[in-house]
Amino acid sequence: MNQIYYDAVTKMEQMGVDDEYIQGWQCGFLQNPKREEQRLTEPYEAGYSDGEEKSTDNFANWVKA
Repeated sequence: MNQIYYDAVTKMEQMGVDDEYIQGWQCGFLQNPKREEQRLTEPYEAGYSDGEEKSTDNFANWVKA
């Protein structure tokens, strides 16, 4: 697997980022199709968009309190 992908996922897990965001980011990064419409959530969609752009800038916005 890509080192950038591995490092990003590891960082998100260590930071306590929302699981939905992580799953979205992974799918976007890997260019997988989005989930079915009824299963989309705000964190998932935000993660998907960031993953498509290969962006790691918004992880802190999705840390679970």
